[in-house]
Amino acid sequence: MSQSSQRPPADLLSGIRVLDLTNILSGPYATYQMALLGAEVIKVENPKDGDLARKLGASPALNGQLMGTSFLAQNAGKLSVTVDLKHPEGKALFRDLVASADVLVENFRPGVMDRLGFGHEALRAVNPGLIYCAISGFGQNGPLAGNPAYDQIVQGMSGVMSITGDADTAPLRVGYPLCDTLGGMAAGFAVVSALVKRGRTGEGAFIDLSMLDATLSAMGWAVSNYLIAGVEARPIGNQNMTAAPSGAFRCADGPINIAANKQEQFEKLCELVGRPELATDPRFAERETRKANRAAINAELEQALAAKTAQEWESLFNAYGIPAGRILTVPEILAHPQIAARDLVQDIAMPEADFGGVRVVRAGFDLADSQPAARCPPPWLGQHNARIYGELGRDQAALDHLRASGAI
Repeated sequence: MSQSSQRPPADLLSGIRVLDLTNILSGPYATYQMALLGAEVIKVENPKDGDLARKLGASPALNGQLMGTSFLAQNAGKLSVTVDLKHPEGKALFRDLVASADVLVENFRPGVMDRLGFGHEALRAVNPGLIYCAISGFGQNGPLAGNPAYDQIVQGMSGVMSITGDADTAPLRVGYPLCDTLGGMAAGFAVVSALVKRGRTGEGAFIDLSMLDATLSAMGWAVSNYLIAGVEARPIGNQNMTAAPSGAFRCADGPINIAANKQEQFEKLCELVGRPELATDPRFAERETRKANRAAINAELEQALAAKTAQEWESLFNAYGIPAGRILTVPEILAHPQIAARDLVQDIAMPEADFGGVRVVRAGFDLADSQPAARCPPPWLGQHNARIYGELGRDQAALDHLRASGAI
C-alpha cells in the first residue's frame, strides 16, 4: 500500500480462490480487480515463458526478465504457478488445482480448453461449484466464434473506430485497449454475480464473455440512437452529439473541455465569458438550435476564451457549476492533487528485483472502511509452485520430479 494509506486492504472476496489462465489484458484485468478485493488469484502459466504480457511493454530490459510493464500493471497481488496442460502429469496436477478453486477464468480461443480436456463440462465433473468464465473476442457461438481477436480487431468490428475522430480522421482507434478493458470489467462483474448466486444455491456457472458484446453494451447512445430512433452515429471529433456548446475549445494557452449541457449552464457560460447576448441570439437560444448552429456558437466562444488560460477558465466555470476541465496528458493527470487525494496509485516494493518496485493503479472505486489494494508484488514465473502445489500434497521430491519431466 502507498505510504499515505491508513486503511486495510479490502477483503470483500477473501477466501475465494481464482485460477487465472489468461493472457495479455482482458482476463488479467478482470482477475486483477478480484485480487484487489482480496481474492487469492493464482496465475496458471506455461512453464516456458508464461503470460505473453511478460514480454510486452516499454522497457526491453523488463521484457527480457519476463516482467514486462504490461504484465506488471495487471498482475500485482497474484501468485504464479506453472503447469504444462498437455503433459499427462501436468493434467493430473491441474485437475487437483481445479478441485481447490472457486473460479476459473480463461481467454483462449473457443474450443482450446475442450481439446485439452478441460472444458466446462469436464471441469464441472471435477468441481460442481466452479464458476467458469470463458473470455473470447466474439463468444462461444456464432459465425465469428472461432476467429482470433485482439483489442484493435474488436474496436474496428464494434463500430467504435467508425465514430472516433472526425470526418477527416475516422475511422480512428481509441488510444488505449478499450475493448480488452471493457471485456475484463464485464467478466469481473459476471464472476462476482455468479458467486452471489452460488452462495444461495451452491451451483457453479459457465460465463460466456464476448468482448464484442461487452463493447456494444457499453456504447450507450451510439447504439441506442440507431436501435430506437434509426439514427446512425457519425464521427464528430471532440464534440458532444447531444448538446452544444459541449466539447473541446481553444483557450489562450491550450484546450479545455466544456460541457454546458443544461440551459442554465449555457446562459451562465455566456455571462462568464463576457458574451451575454449569445444566450438570446435566436441561433443559440435553445438546445436544438444550438446543435444546428454548433460551428457558429463554437467560433463565438473560442474568440472569448482566448482572453484567459485553460486553468483560469476551468477554475471559474467550475465555481459556477459549469463542468469544465483542461485536457491533460497521462503524466499530468497522474501528478494531479486529485489522484493523490484518492490514493489511486499504489507503490509496491520488490526488493529482490533490480528495478526495486512498481507503481500500479488500484480499482476505480473506494470503500469507507478499507481500500482495494494488491497484497503482494507481481509474481515471477512459477514463483509459488512449492507453496500452492505443496498445499495439494506434492512434497519436494514430487515437485522435483514434475519439474524434471517438464510438467511444471
